[in-house]
Amino acid sequence: MESPLLPDLVDTHAHLDNSQYDSDRVTVIERARQGGISQILTVGCDLASSQASIALAKEYPEIYASVGIHPHDALEGSDDGITTLRHLAKSNPKVVAIGEIGLDFYRDRAPRDVQRETFRRQIRLAREVSLPLIIHDRDAHAEVETILREEAAREVGGVLHCFSGDLAMAKRCLEMGFYLSFPGTITYPANSAAREIVKIVPDDRLLIETDCPYLSPVPQRGKRNEPAFVRYTADAIAELRGISAADIARLVRRNSYDLFRIGTPAGAKIAYTIRNSLYLNITNRCTNTCTFCPKFSGGMVKGHHLLLSHEPDAAEVRRAIGNPTRYDEVVFCGYGEPLLRLDLVKEIAAWLKTRGVQVRVNSDGQANLVHGRNIVPELVGLVDTLSISLNAADPATYQRLCHSSFGEAGYEGVKAFIRAARDIIPTVVASVVTFPDLDLAACRQVAAELGVPLREREYDNVG
Repeated sequence: MESPLLPDLVDTHAHLDNSQYDSDRVTVIERARQGGISQILTVGCDLASSQASIALAKEYPEIYASVGIHPHDALEGSDDGITTLRHLAKSNPKVVAIGEIGLDFYRDRAPRDVQRETFRRQIRLAREVSLPLIIHDRDAHAEVETILREEAAREVGGVLHCFSGDLAMAKRCLEMGFYLSFPGTITYPANSAAREIVKIVPDDRLLIETDCPYLSPVPQRGKRNEPAFVRYTADAIAELRGISAADIARLVRRNSYDLFRIGTPAGAKIAYTIRNSLYLNITNRCTNTCTFCPKFSGGMVKGHHLLLSHEPDAAEVRRAIGNPTRYDEVVFCGYGEPLLRLDLVKEIAAWLKTRGVQVRVNSDGQANLVHGRNIVPELVGLVDTLSISLNAADPATYQRLCHSSFGEAGYEGVKAFIRAARDIIPTVVASVVTFPDLDLAACRQVAAELGVPLREREYDNVG
């Protein structure tokens, strides 16, 4: 499925200095700009292309550069070569990475021992100048991983570009703190293995790229690739992950900032979109400190920054919402328990219902304990759906995972809240996060006994 032009896409790996663009480079860059590509990282492969990439970055505000020696050119990795890279990296503020560097045992255009040494030397340089790495790995998975570990590459992190390893390698690289980047090859019919990996990469570790002029995506396959074509890869990844292409664009933009300091990070959001739902982030307070909550690991959901500087009042929330009829639903769900602000929820929900908007509240189910009364009747006519986090099949497990401020009584409060809601709120759903070792079968049984359906939310994939 092809999307309309997307705003603020980032191509995190291009080779705009390549001779294939000599006749129309300006046009290619303008076409990317018109296609909503707001930033491009053009990547050095040898000393000459590193210098050319810097020149492009100086000429165009949306272009950034990396400097490095590709394994094909590993013979350049002499003392003088590394000295030149060091100067380029330290003297140019738009140099944001060391790369692409690594090993290529497929073409073997440089002796393998030279490839290894040049790779190691450039990792040491990256640590010296505090820049992340862009890693090339072709038919050398085990050695690439070994060298990254032995050279303490996780100190600066980086990205495995055009990731081609298997699922096990993907997980090991993620554990080392690396990002994984995917080009247009994920659109190729035969590349089903890569598509399965794309599905499991955490939101905050995913990047997309063209690797242009190579690896054009379907439907441009067979043509020279260019940054404007990154949107086809964004479309494909969005479909694989069950979100919108705009969601992919946003989270990749945030990841590009976090890794490379490309662009400008957005501030905290009161209202934020995922797919075609609008979510309202009205408090960061909560009665739980759940083990799996992303609030404690960076404050991001699908590229949205949700750590509030203050709790918004009703006027701020309405301004943040704008026209609510554009969305399939409006959901009270941010980095806290919305029903702690019960009066605000009721006021905004009433305003939304006058406009015919579907309203959902995602809750930890402990609002009756907080307010000292059954507040569910107060939501009748205002809330169409209550999604309540069950998250366990017994009080002890719930407390171990969710750390309720009410202790194990919190779990019984959740079940009582579900029972109070199921007969008077149109739709009530229990949910669990599929945390490792959680007894899902037992959770399903509890939900069945409570008389509500159970939604199983994938662990480490919020939103």
